[in-house]
Amino acid sequence: MRGRPGSWSGVGAAYASSYAELCRGTFPALQALLGTGDGRTLLDVGAGTGELAAAFAADGWAVMAREPEPSMREVAARRHPGLRAEGGALPALPERDGAYDAVVANFVLNHVPDPRAAAAELRRVARGAAVATIWTSSPSWLWAEVCDRAGLVAASGGRLPAELDFERSVDGFAAMLDEGGWPDPRVRELRWIWRASPEALWSSVEGGIAGAGAYYRALGTRDRERFRAGFEEVVAARSVDGVLPLEHVAAVGVAYLDPSR
Repeated sequence: MRGRPGSWSGVGAAYASSYAELCRGTFPALQALLGTGDGRTLLDVGAGTGELAAAFAADGWAVMAREPEPSMREVAARRHPGLRAEGGALPALPERDGAYDAVVANFVLNHVPDPRAAAAELRRVARGAAVATIWTSSPSWLWAEVCDRAGLVAASGGRLPAELDFERSVDGFAAMLDEGGWPDPRVRELRWIWRASPEALWSSVEGGIAGAGAYYRALGTRDRERFRAGFEEVVAARSVDGVLPLEHVAAVGVAYLDPSR
C-alpha cells in the first residue's frame, strides 16, 4: 500500500500498528469499483501487510499479493495465513501480460520513482480493470505541524525530477494515468476521517515509518525531545475523546479495460 521498498525496510510491525488503519479508508471505494469476485483473479501490488488483499479475498476474489518488503510479508503471513503474498515490485512485475482480471495499487503510485512506468506496468498485467490511489493531501502535514511547534525545520521531502513528476490532484492523477496507458481513466476525490490514537501515531514515528519516521530517527537526542514535546502539543490541541480526528484526501482512479464496463 506504499511506495519505494528502501523507504520501508524492516517496518512491517510498526506499519501494521499505525498507518495500515489509515489506508483502510479507501477500501470501500475500491471494493465498490470492482464488485464481488465470484472467483475472478486479482493482484494487489504493494500489498503491505495484506489488509486490502484479505478484504478482496473475503469478497470472493482469488487474490495474489505482491509486496517487496519482507517484514510486511511476515506480518501478512501471521494475520492472513491463507493469503498468497510474494515479493515483486513496480515497475517490473513477474506476471505475464493480462494475467489478472483486476489489479489494485493502494497508495503506491505516489511513491515510485517513475509513476508513468509503474502505471503502465499495472495496465500490462490487468485484463479487466486497474484501480489505484494516491494522496492528494499527504499525511505528512501533521508532522510538519509537529515540527513547527517544536521549533524544528521539517524535512522538505524528496521530489521527483520534473519530467517524471505529476500534479497530486484529481486532474493531475488522471493525466498521469492516461500517459501511462490507462484507457479513459476515471478519477474522483475521496475524503475521510482517520480517528488516530496518539499511541499509533507515535509508534509510526518510532518505528521509522515513511518520511516522518526517517526524519525522527535522524535527529539527535535533544531534538528528539523537542519533537516529542511538539507532538504532545499537537495531541493536546487536536484530540477529541482521546483520539485525533484527522481528515485525509485521496484520488481514486479506475480504468475498465473490458469495453462492456
